[in-house]
Amino acid sequence: MTDDGEAAAPAAPPVDVYYYSSTSGQVRLFAERLGRPVHDLAVREVRRSVPTGPWVLVTPSYKTGNDDNDTVPEPVRRFLQDPETRRRLVGVMGSGNRNFGEHYQAAAREIARASGRPMLLEFELQGTRWDVEDAQRILADVDRQVAED
Repeated sequence: MTDDGEAAAPAAPPVDVYYYSSTSGQVRLFAERLGRPVHDLAVREVRRSVPTGPWVLVTPSYKTGNDDNDTVPEPVRRFLQDPETRRRLVGVMGSGNRNFGEHYQAAAREIARASGRPMLLEFELQGTRWDVEDAQRILADVDRQVAED
């Protein structure tokens, strides 16, 4: 109920989060602390699916020292091949390692730039509890924006 006795509009479902995490599990640990639906792109069925609504990507960046080496993980690249999947993407969060220097967050920044979607958050490795809290606030804002559209 609202203050004037009206029934409150039903809340829109939270925007889903799709993530990829290597065997280190850093990004998985971050994603699982967000308190909302998360989908692991390491799972073949998830990678072959198409999100049913707006979604946010959480991806790591990798750099092996080879300037020609891709930083976008292959499962993320494959998931983004579907035009409907790309259309429903609303933002990107990136996990990185500051040891990568100029390549820190390269994958997330590349995806955000190529898709025209915002870079919502950058964090290192699995993130701190403050990074998780920031992500939760940002995602709540995204939920509100999506509900208004």
